[in-house]
Amino acid sequence: MKSRVDKLLAGAGFGSRRDIKRVLRERTFCVNGVPCRDPSFHVDPEHDQFELDGENWAFRARIYLMLNKPAGVVTSTADPVHRTVLDLLEEPWRGSDVFPVGRLDIDTRGLLLLTNDGALAHRLTSPKTGVEKKYLADLELPVDDDLFAEYARRFSEGVAFHNGHNCLPAKLERASKRLALTIEEGKYHQVKKMFRVVGNRVIGLERVSMGPLVLDPGLPPGAVRELTADVITGLLEAVGLVDPE
Repeated sequence: MKSRVDKLLAGAGFGSRRDIKRVLRERTFCVNGVPCRDPSFHVDPEHDQFELDGENWAFRARIYLMLNKPAGVVTSTADPVHRTVLDLLEEPWRGSDVFPVGRLDIDTRGLLLLTNDGALAHRLTSPKTGVEKKYLADLELPVDDDLFAEYARRFSEGVAFHNGHNCLPAKLERASKRLALTIEEGKYHQVKKMFRVVGNRVIGLERVSMGPLVLDPGLPPGAVRELTADVITGLLEAVGLVDPE
């Protein structure tokens, strides 16, 4: 099945239309040995031969999936005891080369990105990028207005763990009966440890966003769906992998 060159390269993770035009203009992309600079040129990914800057290049489609992770499933590609997030995948994604971006504890629910885009995964999880992650927490002890104000103040200043690690400042908000905590890091058990430091205990935790990616409220636990092109572009822009249109 034939496809336009720009759609082919977009599916392979080369970025926005403007980025792809720049690739075709500044680099050497050949189809069956003939240089191609026309983004609308039609090619057959299964039968045509491609070269990029003199090297053979094979089309490898990028996959971007949103999973509503249920509790009881581990964020891993393989586990000898528990079901993994990859075990939840059905056709056409079962057996693909996707992997989870970041990690959610076995009892934590919510948003998890699965992809085979290593560059995006690295940017989203790197502390240098500072991508915000929002969690909704159910707590063991009730939190009145005075206690909430104390939590919010301490989190905004950056709490210190017993091992000497200082968290970056975080934002605390009320979200109906739960508390919403937004952090830029992703330390081991970080959200649970932060509430433990202030004298409370997390009894339920759900991640609802990571950067511009927001959990679809209509996606049931354990279900997966592909990200739309606009959402993918927004993610790539947020971490500096493509220029804004």
